[in-house]
Amino acid sequence: MPRPSPRERFYRRERTSVPAARAFASEALRDWGVRERSYDVVLCVSELATNALVHGVPPGRGFLLRLLPLPYGGGVRVEVHDSGGGVPAVPQVDAGEADEGGRGLLLVSELADKWGVGERDPGKVVWCEISFRPHAWPGASM
Repeated sequence: MPRPSPRERFYRRERTSVPAARAFASEALRDWGVRERSYDVVLCVSELATNALVHGVPPGRGFLLRLLPLPYGGGVRVEVHDSGGGVPAVPQVDAGEADEGGRGLLLVSELADKWGVGERDPGKVVWCEISFRPHAWPGASM
């Protein structure tokens, strides 16, 4: 069985987009037969989608969520494409702070094996990769 095909979906700048992106990611992972670290993938999708809506999507625009299986069944790459400016960074957070916002990239940086920001015109791509044991794709060969 070959490696699963990438999946992508465009979301508008609206409140329902983040839960819809989580559901889309959960469905893709289920279809691909991924169980290992699926919660981590869905949580990273949620955080990156939320950041795109709050910081990266100008009014009247949206964001593109792309899920890409890594080679040899070794994980998933999550990409969120938006047309906003700026370069996201992990905030320096004091453990005693009561504010619950602003920790999305901190969570992504802890859960993902790699993450980064790429350029696009206009805007940027914020991505992360979550690895798991090779051979996790059903029928994948090394």
